[in-house]
Amino acid sequence: MATAANAPVQVSNRGFLASLEVDTRLLGMIAAFGIICLAFQVWTGIRVVPDTLNPLAWLTQGTFLTPRNLFNLSIQTVSVAIMATGMVFIIVMRHIDLSVGALLGTCSAVMAMMQTWVLIEGLGLPLGDPLVAPLAVLAGLVAGTVIGAFHGWLIGYLTIPAFIVTLGGLLVWRNVAWHLTGGQTIGPLDQSFQLFGGTNGTIGETASWVVGGIGVLAAFWALWSARRDRIAHEFPVKPKWAELTVAGLVAAAILGFVLILNSYQIPTLRLQRMFADRGEAMPEGYTAAFGLPVSVLVLLAVAVAMTVVARRTRFGRYIFAAGGNPDAAELSGINTRLMTVKVFALMGFLCALSAVVASARQTFHSNDIGTLDELRVIAAAVIGGTALSGGIGTIYGAILGALVMQSLQSGMAMVNVEAPYQNIVVGIVLVFAVWVDILYRKRMGLRR
Repeated sequence: MATAANAPVQVSNRGFLASLEVDTRLLGMIAAFGIICLAFQVWTGIRVVPDTLNPLAWLTQGTFLTPRNLFNLSIQTVSVAIMATGMVFIIVMRHIDLSVGALLGTCSAVMAMMQTWVLIEGLGLPLGDPLVAPLAVLAGLVAGTVIGAFHGWLIGYLTIPAFIVTLGGLLVWRNVAWHLTGGQTIGPLDQSFQLFGGTNGTIGETASWVVGGIGVLAAFWALWSARRDRIAHEFPVKPKWAELTVAGLVAAAILGFVLILNSYQIPTLRLQRMFADRGEAMPEGYTAAFGLPVSVLVLLAVAVAMTVVARRTRFGRYIFAAGGNPDAAELSGINTRLMTVKVFALMGFLCALSAVVASARQTFHSNDIGTLDELRVIAAAVIGGTALSGGIGTIYGAILGALVMQSLQSGMAMVNVEAPYQNIVVGIVLVFAVWVDILYRKRMGLRR
């Protein structure tokens, strides 16, 4: 039985949004994403039925919000979003990393050469050997982590500005990737390796619902655990109706996402080939959905892991402390130099993981892989609310920022906006997002 001493303190007489305690910046980003989707849905609808002036026809005939395009949008976002989670830590510590795109290219080249030459010709493993893909991925992850740690050592211990170190890394690693492959496109990559990319690796409809159910249960547990902790420490808690509302919205978002991806059906000809490869005949009228891509599951795992690191570990607390006030962090005993090495090593690891996803989606390594990704990654983190002055940033914000960026680019490509104009729009959006963030921090009384 709860006593007066340990009864939960509930805050009353607040507005609806205030009672939910939802981050207004998060709501703004979700609203921006929704506006972008609706705008491109109507725009593509106008292109489909140009002879009508009926907005409802444009909205229903558009192609942006179709399951196929949303499936493609999700897998296109993964690579940049994974790196954006690491860029949050970099920027929070008042650094910058301009080399992430080039480092992705180098890690992709390392993995491609491991699969097509080192393991096959050097070690004599046969094509299709189950060890090829894991060893190639391991080599790429080690390469990315070591290179990232080297950048961190130059920055933390030799005190070379991060801008200069990573600008040099951009030039060095892009050309190291070219040298490793002799400037050639390397592929096709191992079939098992390709499972990390796009339609080559999905888990199917039933398994997707299972994952969605687990995600809902995990979200409910996280909400309940957070409420329990606040009660234990005698902090104010949300009303129960607000907790239930947030839980319902989270569950609807998770299951809605699974429903959308499960609505994308595998083409009939591809199904026939799949049955033929197994020596079977496809039953008449048989249909199947792609379901959740493996690459999206990788992003979800990274998002959860990075959020836990940021909020629940000493390492994460030290990152935000060092970024908020470096001098005070050093005086309190935090080894900021070693922290810099660790953060850049983590960034290198995430670049290598993104290289797995990006090259698997292409099914080959190309020399231009990762080009300009450094700008997209930084833009995603900044649009997601990471303060360039350090100390402030969220993992979910960076992922939403990457989704907003990719939706803009994908939508413009669908309506045949030329690439130079796409970059102009992205640049304008980035500057506008920073300006809005400055205004938000002034209004909320936060440090810029």
